[in-house]
Amino acid sequence: MPRQTAVPSYVSGTSDTPLKGQTIGDCFDDTVARFPERDALISRQQSLRYTWQQLQAEVNNAARALLAIGVTKGDRVGIWSPNCAEWAITQFATAKIGAVLVNINPSYRSHELEYALRQSGTSTLILQGVFKSSDYVATLAELAPEINQPVAAIDASTIGALHSTRLPELKRVICLDKNHCRPGILSWQQMLSHSDQVTQQALSELQATLQFDEPINIQYTSGTTGAPKGATLSHHNILNNGFFVARTLGLSEIDRMVIPVPLYHCFGMVMGNLGCMTHGATMIYPSDGFDPLVTLQTVAEEKATALYGVPTMFIAELEHPEFASFDLSTLRTGIMAGSICPIEIMRQVIDKMNMQDVTICYGMTETSPVSFQTKTNAPLEKRVTTVGTIHPHLEVKLVSPDTGAVVPRGGTGELCTRGYSVMLGYWNNEEATDKSIDAAGWMHTGDLATMDDEGYVAIVGRIKDLIIRGGENIYPREIEDFLYTHPAISDVQVIGVPDEKYGEEVMAWVKLAGGQQLSEEELIAFCKKSIAHFKVPRYVKFVDEFPMTVTGKIQKFKMREEATHELGL
Repeated sequence: MPRQTAVPSYVSGTSDTPLKGQTIGDCFDDTVARFPERDALISRQQSLRYTWQQLQAEVNNAARALLAIGVTKGDRVGIWSPNCAEWAITQFATAKIGAVLVNINPSYRSHELEYALRQSGTSTLILQGVFKSSDYVATLAELAPEINQPVAAIDASTIGALHSTRLPELKRVICLDKNHCRPGILSWQQMLSHSDQVTQQALSELQATLQFDEPINIQYTSGTTGAPKGATLSHHNILNNGFFVARTLGLSEIDRMVIPVPLYHCFGMVMGNLGCMTHGATMIYPSDGFDPLVTLQTVAEEKATALYGVPTMFIAELEHPEFASFDLSTLRTGIMAGSICPIEIMRQVIDKMNMQDVTICYGMTETSPVSFQTKTNAPLEKRVTTVGTIHPHLEVKLVSPDTGAVVPRGGTGELCTRGYSVMLGYWNNEEATDKSIDAAGWMHTGDLATMDDEGYVAIVGRIKDLIIRGGENIYPREIEDFLYTHPAISDVQVIGVPDEKYGEEVMAWVKLAGGQQLSEEELIAFCKKSIAHFKVPRYVKFVDEFPMTVTGKIQKFKMREEATHELGL
């Protein structure tokens, strides 16, 4: 009798649709040609509306202006701003001239800004004036006080007049708000006024020389595991990823997508902007920063068919006192990503928000970002317990962190992906690149996962999050899923903290549901009845919120640092 072997945790994504061998600029122009009069971009807080033809005129004007002030192919152009129309215009304009767009987190302060600008070698920075409590211009002035000094007359030969001691490669600064400009800064309108120095033919000729596999974007990792690294992405990486994410949603030119997630992150820029652009759908920005009431108003008034967000955003919308007053009947689909969605929230999103076709996505900045996505008809259980199945044209395998061997289906292993979406590398960081992408082209995610017989993958934790207590491997996700079953618990995160006897001990950070009460003793007693003793939290901390990135990702390394200090471990 032949020996039976276990089915390996390896899957490749197939598709009857080929990859796009285009630059972002060429694809943009194709979309304009197909849908010139349809709505392309709506920025509600700015009262701006563009058809695809109108948006093309704005993009071409900005591209010509950037060339006129001295930006060339390969130059790094930073954008430091919350969501606005100029963000999207800059995204498409830089793509048309081959400049590399550097996405800078709107929450960055001076130290983080200096790091990103110096590490990327940004020569041109486009920034907001003031947003909420952030004065972007004042922050830049701390690093480059030279912007307070007038520069020579602005023309193509003198625009690179900024000579900053701390930021030597920064030559040009452009402010989106003319009221917050300083002598050494151009306003957005001043920049645009130079567009007539470059002809449309010259722009078209340059655009025709660009290659789809050239770098076009640097995105700094979200910082869930430490210092940011600049993932360098090509046209090919992000254009195709945006296309296939939106294709899974069934997006077309009749769809209208509300995008409340930040554009500086792949969720907004790739899954949102490029997802819409590749299918001719409408991009709608409800506000410059997330506001649940404004988002609900925008969905209702713009008759949106799609909505994006992380679970905390959907929870805020569902729990808003005015939620029931909005007509959300036009909604059909959308994406929930960034962290796991509790099953009850998913039910409400489907039932109360009419998002029957909502999908879950998983990926990382380094993979452009999406590797897995649930289908629009996936069972509810799959949408809340897995991240879906492998995306078209990609491969996945789960390997033993110890041996590198592919583990059998049902086993736990490190998730590795390979294919068109894997980044070109970390900008100017060959050592970090080599640690993440092996010789065979596999991106090692650092995430621990399992794969079932249907190819659905569930993330069970990160290798660095794995708790080893007295020789027992403990996956935080397993304990988190159990604690979610307690009716008093709204959200929970489990980490490992140092322990002299066992090496590590389990700690739970718990957020209680509204009006609920629960003591540490009651929680531990609840655990002891149902899970193994070594998984029962040794420490419990009740919190109102968790350390998070602006895109809703939990920063467990910060939780560990804080807990270790507070507990004196």
